[in-house]
Amino acid sequence: MRILIVEDEVKIRMGISRLITSHTHHTVVGEAKNGKEGLEMISRYHPQLVISDIRMPVMNGLDATRAVRRSANPLGKTIPIIAMTANAFDEDRQNAEKAGMNGHLSKPFD
Repeated sequence: MRILIVEDEVKIRMGISRLITSHTHHTVVGEAKNGKEGLEMISRYHPQLVISDIRMPVMNGLDATRAVRRSANPLGKTIPIIAMTANAFDEDRQNAEKAGMNGHLSKPFD
């Protein structure tokens, strides 16, 4: 599986990437530091899964997800997008779901 990580904190991006590549057979095809870069990388790399922080500068994960879901790219309608955030309240999960995200991971995680 080709995975794109969208996260503004470089240490978290690197940790997730390392976790995925060392413990699975999946490939991290890109690492974006904000939602705008993530949108560009989705078009370029065609990942099969996106793991995205919600709160980031330039464009947050909710706005990026909405843009992916509205895009003309057929991948935008079906690609799984998982929220990854320190905000683990019910409202945060609901907002992620309303934006079109398919799941929610709370940070920190093992």
